[in-house]
Amino acid sequence: MTKRILLKLSGEQLQGDFSSGFDPKRAKWIAEQIRPAIEDGAEIVIMVGGGNYVRGNQIIGHGIQPVSAHNIGMLSTLMNAIALTDVFNDSNLPTRALSTVEINQFIDQYTFRRAISHIQKGRVVIVACGTGRPFLTTDTAALNLALEMQCNAVIKTTKVDGVYDKDPTKFSNATKFDQISYHDVLTNPDITVMDKAAIGLAMEEHIPVIICDLLIDSNIARAARGEAVGTIIN
Repeated sequence: MTKRILLKLSGEQLQGDFSSGFDPKRAKWIAEQIRPAIEDGAEIVIMVGGGNYVRGNQIIGHGIQPVSAHNIGMLSTLMNAIALTDVFNDSNLPTRALSTVEINQFIDQYTFRRAISHIQKGRVVIVACGTGRPFLTTDTAALNLALEMQCNAVIKTTKVDGVYDKDPTKFSNATKFDQISYHDVLTNPDITVMDKAAIGLAMEEHIPVIICDLLIDSNIARAARGEAVGTIIN
């Protein structure tokens, strides 16, 4: 079984059935998907996105500078981390949130030592604000965090059940891969399931990335056990 997992959750997934914002029902569902993996002995670190509120790239312009826009996007991830942590703890899944940006009145600052301490106490760790720097996606931040936390694999949950040769929501003849190489993902412009910089980092450091559907029951626990779920990029 894979021991320490980096789970990448997009903000879009946290809005659930709403058009934007945070859906506590979806958050409870995620908690119940993570629980069996923890009971099996896995350690879970989560990098959370913020697209359910605002993405930095969407608001650049009309007087808003790029750095400011990206900073606002980071604050979106912070709101998600705070809310998700409360829901997880309310669901009896011990969890702590940390931020790569210092904002101590709201949330503890991320340090490697602090994150490891929480993990060793059996807690889920949720990290907000990506890398804390503009122009880097939370996908890239997830891979960076996975390497720092010495995770065995990255699981990215999406709206589809793996990697396809083209967008399956647009093309009915799209073909799913059970396994695909880093190189093929990087060189195929039609595969956009994860930021290319993140895939390049995964390839350089030989960390497997599993892409699977969040809303299929037991996917997270099965992937953590090393079972074949979705698509593995390696």
